[in-house]
Amino acid sequence: MKNARLAVFRADFAASLVVFLVAVPLCVGVAVASGVPAELGLVTGIVGGLLTGLLPGSSLQVSGPAAGLTVLVFEAVKEYGLGALGALVLAAGVLQLAMGALRLGRWFRAISVAVVQGMLAGIGLVLIAGQVYALTDAKAPGGGLANLGGLPGLVTTTAGSGPALTALAIGAATIAVLVLWPRWRPAARILPAPLAAVALATTAVAVLDLPVARVRVSGLLSAIQPPGLADLGRLADIGVLGTVLAFTLIASAESLFSAAAVDRLHTGPRTDYDKELMAQGAGNAVCGALGALPMTAVIVRSAANVQAGARTKASRVLHGAWLLLFAAAFPAALGVVPVAALAGILVHAGWKLIPLRELRPLWREHRGEAVVLLATAVAIVTVNMFEGVLIGLLMAVAKTAWETSHVHLEIDAPDGDGPVRVRAVGNATFLRLPKLLDQLDALPQGREVALDLSGLRHLDHACGTALTNWAEAHRRSRERTAEPVS
Repeated sequence: MKNARLAVFRADFAASLVVFLVAVPLCVGVAVASGVPAELGLVTGIVGGLLTGLLPGSSLQVSGPAAGLTVLVFEAVKEYGLGALGALVLAAGVLQLAMGALRLGRWFRAISVAVVQGMLAGIGLVLIAGQVYALTDAKAPGGGLANLGGLPGLVTTTAGSGPALTALAIGAATIAVLVLWPRWRPAARILPAPLAAVALATTAVAVLDLPVARVRVSGLLSAIQPPGLADLGRLADIGVLGTVLAFTLIASAESLFSAAAVDRLHTGPRTDYDKELMAQGAGNAVCGALGALPMTAVIVRSAANVQAGARTKASRVLHGAWLLLFAAAFPAALGVVPVAALAGILVHAGWKLIPLRELRPLWREHRGEAVVLLATAVAIVTVNMFEGVLIGLLMAVAKTAWETSHVHLEIDAPDGDGPVRVRAVGNATFLRLPKLLDQLDALPQGREVALDLSGLRHLDHACGTALTNWAEAHRRSRERTAEPVS
């Protein structure tokens, strides 16, 4: 028994080191891309390990700042300021706790997969459009459309600037390492690709003394800024509440979909979705109180945890301890990391969010789902995150309603003057009402019609009223036809 426990601990210890090495560049990169101090990304990773990692829910998935929320956080910080970020995240965490207590976690599995994939694709496109500027040490103009519209000007500016081309070379080399490193299996087993890419880029910049921007470091304690009363008071604003809801829904959906994916990677205990939602809520509440980034469960770190041989939640707790040790003992190490290298990591992460492989078969087999996916992604790029997701959800509901509202008429019209028997079969909703009324209006006006609705599985109010009115109008038409001409 003692040997078995020791073996489990060794496996968890080794896995925690792998996850730590994966998490460091991602935590820092997400923070920089979100427009907040780099240390706040590490704070969220620490809370995700030491607090959320201890709580029940999912045993092997790892939480921390995620690329999927980068765009939303950047827009929130730009709109409301860094001080309000903690209040937004705190409120989102409280909502997650409430939803978990009300056992609403399982309902997130009912969200259309096309909407989720479209959301991730939209986030990926906006993330890439923004981080392309960081690849050249330039500042992005603003939102998704503004960033896309500014790309021609960025190309012209970069082509005529030596420092910008140098930064671009560092960022492009980082992306190349991220793509090629996993193919070198012996090295990939020792050092994760994100850390290898950042380490090589940082070494090249330091050795060659290249003129590129580095990460700004302010210190762990000075970066932590708990929200004040004025920040908490802003939660009463309608716009702020919309951002809180976006944080809550997107972070919850991403975490629970990640849990479902991680469950397929191992044979251990399955995720309790309600408890996991409460664990994420507790983590976000603490992150909000510290003024840090929002957290979600992150599939990249979670998959690395499972693949590294983790057996229990101890691996993710230990990874949080290593992050805390690194942030406390070596904060200056962040100051030598080139911003272009972190931008390369996030461009690569944004590209992986776009489901290109799934889109072609989806278009062939379920064209309506593909349209919902594309519309959600386009809406997020052109409008914003929250409204884009709402548009996708409404389109998914409308598509489902249209597909399930099949109704047809079985018409028996014998020769002679006998009654025409019409039997309605299926689901009669207002969506199919125009076609239904056209078929009824095409029936002979002078003959009696016996309308049988017993074959309907569903009849909504609009259809019921329309059919009643049609029957009355048809009866009056027959009576007028049958009246003798004086």
